[in-house]
Amino acid sequence: MTEETRRELRASASGPAGDGVAAALVELMPRDAIFALRFLGESRVRLLEHFQAFILGEFAKAGATPQTHPMLHAFSETHAVALRDFVVSGVEGAHQISLEHMERLMGDRGGLLRVDIWDQLQSHIGDAEAQFQRQVEGLQADLETYRAPRSREERKL
Repeated sequence: MTEETRRELRASASGPAGDGVAAALVELMPRDAIFALRFLGESRVRLLEHFQAFILGEFAKAGATPQTHPMLHAFSETHAVALRDFVVSGVEGAHQISLEHMERLMGDRGGLLRVDIWDQLQSHIGDAEAQFQRQVEGLQADLETYRAPRSREERKL
């Protein structure tokens, strides 16, 4: 990120809610932000189907089939999801690229990616804060469960 980009982000930190924390997060991105591989769609479905067939095959070898065990299909699906997620998270976790490396690959010498990320952070932070503010009134009853117990003197009043 160029020094000019850093100055622009710092200057914008005095703007609307969320700007300051967004700028702080952008400053931390060289250390804390990564780009990761993510499997979506048909890849996840095919892996799930593979594990489900594998599980059913292993149970069949042991003499358990959907005909003898009616809930076997549901059991195999639940466990296939766990096996799929184990594989996917392991592979995804092993393929991560740092922000600087990504910028080099993209030829982004001016930090435009960081500015784009800052803009999205600021926008999402503002949206999250506004959503919470709209819900505060409905949370009043829930807040009462967090109130400190009243003292004896307060209970007498």
